[in-house]
Amino acid sequence: MNTQGGKVIRFMEEFLTLGGSFYGQPFEVLPFQSDVINDIYRLDDEGKRLHRTYLLGLPRKNAKTTLAAALGVFHLIADDADAAPVAIAAAGDRQQARLVFDEVRRMIQANEDLSSVCQVYRNEVRCHRNGGTFRVVSADAGLQQGLNPSFVVIDEYHVHKTTELFDALTLGSATRSQPLAIVISTAGYDLESPLGRLWRYGTKVKSGEVEDPSFGMTWWGPADNEEYDPHDPEVWARFNPAWHHFMNRDEFESAHRRTAEAPFTRYRLNGWTKVENSWLPAGVFEALASDRRLEPGERVVLGFDGAFQGDSTALVACSVDEPRHLEIVGLWEKPDDQSAMGWRTPVHEVYAEIVEAFDRYNVVELAADPWRFEQSLASLADEGYPVVEFPTGSVQRMTQATIAMYEAIVEGRLSHNGDPALVRHFSNAILREDARGSRITKNHKGSTRKIDAAVASLIAHHRAMVWREEEAPAEPQLLVL
Repeated sequence: MNTQGGKVIRFMEEFLTLGGSFYGQPFEVLPFQSDVINDIYRLDDEGKRLHRTYLLGLPRKNAKTTLAAALGVFHLIADDADAAPVAIAAAGDRQQARLVFDEVRRMIQANEDLSSVCQVYRNEVRCHRNGGTFRVVSADAGLQQGLNPSFVVIDEYHVHKTTELFDALTLGSATRSQPLAIVISTAGYDLESPLGRLWRYGTKVKSGEVEDPSFGMTWWGPADNEEYDPHDPEVWARFNPAWHHFMNRDEFESAHRRTAEAPFTRYRLNGWTKVENSWLPAGVFEALASDRRLEPGERVVLGFDGAFQGDSTALVACSVDEPRHLEIVGLWEKPDDQSAMGWRTPVHEVYAEIVEAFDRYNVVELAADPWRFEQSLASLADEGYPVVEFPTGSVQRMTQATIAMYEAIVEGRLSHNGDPALVRHFSNAILREDARGSRITKNHKGSTRKIDAAVASLIAHHRAMVWREEEAPAEPQLLVL
């Protein structure tokens, strides 16, 4: 194979170091990375780069960002294919785009030779050796026109809703001699999305159905329509090329235990799924239905998630003592028909149901999201009821509660009374996962697929775990309004 890859690899190993857990260690290009680099930089018969667009699919934790940054440094400083190179790191949002840029900056500042020919700024690196620049852009910053890039790396393309940024960056390279755009991403769930269309085109090129030598692709993950077991460690190793190198297997197994099947398949196996982020495997929650019922006087935590209008309000009890059991105490839902016009949550009815629940059970606390119900909750607290604030807008709290509930469900450490409304709300829950954490949410804002009983269950279950582990939490954070 005639390729420029050897030059790229020599530059990376001579000048670059690793970050993170391997901070400061020399960049040793691994065999799977070498194969990718050699394929990306294949040359035609005239000695020019064959590929103009390259799609690289890798599961998470396989050093996608590190590789993208390393290639960005090479194109800024050492690539002689175009004069005054303009290298760009692009992503769906500013935070993701900064990940690549920050790695570029770290690599340059860690090497005296590189830092001597570069000036590093907050959002740009300038190389005075060749007049080159490296910039960071994002889809949420608007269209990026007039940049004339010689090299573009687009990270995590699966989050892009449109091709606008991709088109602006790639079409703007028309005057460059050997422009190169590399798309690095994990799989998505919609084959009609920008990444889905690019992936489908790549599979046709790979199979020979479409002849396009300017397009290249390497994709680690399940083939189209391939049958595989996402719970099999041998499958994990097969779809993760870093498995036998730097992959943290304990962390991988932990992620498998606490992550829903759809996002685990997408993010850790790089497999396409039919839905975005379904939270629970089909039927697993329904299978936990039992004949057990909460008894009068039983120790419980009440979880409350309310809406003043337009949605639903839920009050759920979870037993403190194991095995834990969930039951809806009260549920108020906006009707779906025309009678819903002007519907409001019956606040006084909700208040009365809470008080009745305190009389019926030994309620150790009411854990509640206070939004829009501040006055009612403050009145309960003033009357001496133990009310604890649990804001669902706190990503950290909801991430902890979501993980704890998921583990309890998939491990069968939980039961419920089979209430159809409870099952429906759990079935409607979608997992949202980003850099801040993972938590359940609706499939979209304003959706009529209600999840409030599931949210209230998460709150009650999480606080019940605290009570069971500590028996009586020291100085609980009582609601202060």
